[in-house]
Amino acid sequence: MENQEPKHVRRIRYKGTHPKAFKEKYKELQPDLYSEDIAKVIDQGRTPAGMHRSICVDEILAILSIEPGQVGMDATLGYGGHSLEILKRLQPGGRLFATDIDPIELPRTEERLRGLGYGEDVLTIRELNFSEIELIVAESGLLNFVLADLGVSSMQIDNPDRGFTFKVDGPLDLRLNPNKGKPASSLLKIVSQDRLTEIFTENSDEPYAHEIAEAIIIKISKGITIETTKQLRDIIIEVLKIVPQDQRKEEVKKTCQRVFQALRIAVNNEFGVLEGFLNELPYSLALGGRVAILTFHSGEDRRVKKSFQHFFNLGLYSEVAPDPIRPSAEECNANPRARSAKLRWAEKA
Repeated sequence: MENQEPKHVRRIRYKGTHPKAFKEKYKELQPDLYSEDIAKVIDQGRTPAGMHRSICVDEILAILSIEPGQVGMDATLGYGGHSLEILKRLQPGGRLFATDIDPIELPRTEERLRGLGYGEDVLTIRELNFSEIELIVAESGLLNFVLADLGVSSMQIDNPDRGFTFKVDGPLDLRLNPNKGKPASSLLKIVSQDRLTEIFTENSDEPYAHEIAEAIIIKISKGITIETTKQLRDIIIEVLKIVPQDQRKEEVKKTCQRVFQALRIAVNNEFGVLEGFLNELPYSLALGGRVAILTFHSGEDRRVKKSFQHFFNLGLYSEVAPDPIRPSAEECNANPRARSAKLRWAEKA
């Protein structure tokens, strides 16, 4: 009995010649086994399911100017692409501390990086919100560099179970850590129309904020709960019937992006967390230490710019980026998800 071979498990079957649903993409979800197929997907300018393509890697490495023996932090580990390139430059003698709050993706990334030979002595990983950077500094000492990529990982966006995308149906969740807090569907049950309008306006500059908030609250008042991404998308489609038909499809797409973004920011208190992180940063860096922050929408970029300038004026930063760095045209063509990215940096005085 002990020598029995494990029972063969057949792959998921799907209709047509190519898998469409996230869970059907068995090759993309197993990159170690299907490297050639993964390469083809990337060559087509797409991100394989379950993976994430790091943005502005060369620009970030140039800014941070990493040297062997330094100690630094990747505040948003994600898929680990940035961390992997950093680790290659830290040895011998360097150490990287990495944090993330996603309990689903974090163990997968840790297993992948450990498998490449990066042990605890070189790479320390913590399930921690980056606003608590002082807890890392208590362990690491002042940091030579810090990186924060504020974008949502492709693994989170593409998996319909996480509720980050309006393109396929799934639970309206939007939590970065699904084990903590309440999902977006619960927020919609208790929020007032005025507050919901504020969320859409302040978090994503949504031009139809009032109309969409009103439509949602009317549904809720009638006892109709909004539990799925499709239900929310359908409300947006109904509201945007006021848009000329030849413009409606594109407007629905952009509005869905903004509304889902606004709710995600609210559910995860992303602006509050970012401001807490930014306020601790200058006290976490060693003399000459550098920070690079990658943002993906105006609300994030404004806060980073304002914080860097504030601490520069106080003399805590010796230099800050005069303007944001944008991904190259080549990178945007190869990875469309890079198009909205802006990169800012600062150096500790």
